[in-house]
Amino acid sequence: MKTTVLNRQALDTETQSVSTDENSIVPIDKPTSKIIHIYCPEQCIETLNSVLSRHDLDYDINNYTIRDFKGETLCHFKSVELAEEHRTFLIGATELGAWVEPLVSYFDRTLGYTETELLHSGYFLHQKAFSILSNKRNENEKRFIDLLFVFMIGLIAIPIGLLTAALIKLESPGPVFFKQRRTGQYNQEFDVIKFRSMRNDAEKNGAQWATKNDARVTKVGNFIRKTRIDELPQLINVYKGEMSMVGPRPEREVFIEDLEKEIPYYRFRHAVKPGVTGLAQVKYPYGASVEDAVWKHKFDIYYIKHQNWRMELKILFLTVKTVVFGMGR
Repeated sequence: MKTTVLNRQALDTETQSVSTDENSIVPIDKPTSKIIHIYCPEQCIETLNSVLSRHDLDYDINNYTIRDFKGETLCHFKSVELAEEHRTFLIGATELGAWVEPLVSYFDRTLGYTETELLHSGYFLHQKAFSILSNKRNENEKRFIDLLFVFMIGLIAIPIGLLTAALIKLESPGPVFFKQRRTGQYNQEFDVIKFRSMRNDAEKNGAQWATKNDARVTKVGNFIRKTRIDELPQLINVYKGEMSMVGPRPEREVFIEDLEKEIPYYRFRHAVKPGVTGLAQVKYPYGASVEDAVWKHKFDIYYIKHQNWRMELKILFLTVKTVVFGMGR
């Protein structure tokens, strides 16, 4: 067997900061060893080193000299492309007490988001966790939570909405509501509804990314964005079944067409309904660029794979915390 061993010491390179505090959605409870043994086709080593260099992790690649597997963590990447003898090695390691899992799943478990650069067709086709997308019970639980929160929030949303509508009309001419075509589940477009937070001529020069300190945002708009009051009309979209309370944020098709050229499997986010809030919104700071979209996609893919009613409620409560403490994205 050919062995390629590449040990890496902890890097001092500082990577993009993401939340890994006590609000982490899924606890880490699987065994791990001090060094991670990774097995992949030879042509994938360069890609893996590029991704792994961003993490404070000791690892080796394609080390087939191990004989004592107890307590060891072995991760495989594109294992279907490994030679038969190498796949047999991994099966034997499992039998002898090693913890063996896909490398993408290892990162899911330890980081709380998916390293999307490591996604490949086999991951989607052979990961049984994605069967949750066709799980009727999960679908019913999610819909129950959606309707429950629509009616709960609706009790306070109506008086707040009436006041917001009056303030919008007083500050600037134009409609109270803002409707925009967005892409939803199964790539079907729908009109997302929000309170208007920008000038009526905000897109006279065409579609633009919204930025953190966008000059097109009105004074009332700045407040309702920070407190997420502008999102309240989306309860109508949730009630109609076009959106869910939790899910990837709906994006415009004109931006999706560009983003899917840069981000692997970007349209897979449309396997679920878009959400009023989501894991990316409570875990990643405000941003509106391709780089930000890459990071949000990491959280969206993680959410799609691991979604359940407990995660839904945790994200919703974290959203309330975000709004109450004035940290709106």
